Amino acid sequence: MPRSQLFQPIAIGGKTLSNRIVIAPMCTYSAENGRMTDWHLIHLGALSHSGAAILTIEATAVLPEGRISYGDVGLWDDETEAAMDRVLKGVRAWSDMPIAIQLAHAGRKASTAKPWEGGAQIAPDAANGWQTVSASDLPFAESDHPPVTLDRAGLTRVRDAFAAAARRAVRLGIDAIQIHAAHGYLLHQFLSPLSNRREDEYGGSLENRMRFPLEVFEAVRDAVPEGYPVTARISGTDWVEDGWDIEGSIALSQALEARGCAAIHISSAGLDPRQKIPVGPNYQVPLARAVRQAVGIPVIAVGLITEPEQAEAIVATGDADMIALARTVLYDPRWPWHAAAKLGASVKAPPQFWRSQPSTLKSLFQTD
Repeated sequence: MPRSQLFQPIAIGGKTLSNRIVIAPMCTYSAENGRMTDWHLIHLGALSHSGAAILTIEATAVLPEGRISYGDVGLWDDETEAAMDRVLKGVRAWSDMPIAIQLAHAGRKASTAKPWEGGAQIAPDAANGWQTVSASDLPFAESDHPPVTLDRAGLTRVRDAFAAAARRAVRLGIDAIQIHAAHGYLLHQFLSPLSNRREDEYGGSLENRMRFPLEVFEAVRDAVPEGYPVTARISGTDWVEDGWDIEGSIALSQALEARGCAAIHISSAGLDPRQKIPVGPNYQVPLARAVRQAVGIPVIAVGLITEPEQAEAIVATGDADMIALARTVLYDPRWPWHAAAKLGASVKAPPQFWRSQPSTLKSLFQTD
């Protein structure tokens, strides 16, 4: 069997990862006032034994009003930092898997109920609700309460909050930071002409609409040590006519690369309820391929990647440098083990699990 490309090492900034499998950030809506709980210790602890190359902490709000829901994780003060520190110490006591964090602000898509409570936006004057903000005063859905347009002071507050959260992440020993500029959240709201109707230097042209997300990236980059990996997640397209598209994504990716971005994670959609997504296996891979052909930094593909051979083909053919798993790894937290077994590769796993490998796969687990 040819050597699997999915299980070859790769460098992201100053960090070398053992294979090409990323556990994507996945919100679990189980924090209390932004503070991680025992749920996160159990959840992240289990995924830290998956054999993937790196584990990404779910979308972590840089300000209380930046949470998607009242159950979201935050990293905006000493209390949220201490709660995360407790969880990370518990995970690291039993795993040396690198850990990244996605820093985020939900903008106009904030102040919602948890998904299993319906997920609708909660009014500012209702319990667990608050006033949202955005690039412009356009709500996500017609039934939503309109956001407040961020003024200069508001832009500065958000930008500085991203930088402050980045410094906290470094202090916590987190290995990499991903800036969330996808899925219709605040930075994406600045990028798309469907949500950004500003008439100042942050709206109008592509250059102007990219300005604030790039300022946030620069603020985070300047807040961390030189060589520390700062990456970005973007939506390759809104899947809506006259919205954010792959041409804008390529321009943004090139601008991020020029500013020291270590990798680009390509997802899509989330900005407009009118989106028409051609959902199916590999449906976002062409977006990743287009960006990869335009930049020299690693590109990560995500979206309905469920089979080992599928993931191997994405990497081996050069469509992307890495693949990210979300729902797939929630359903099967040992997916990298099974992929390695199918592809003739090996993964790192705690010695407590070594005796689980089938007798025909004695080389599945790395024992060094």
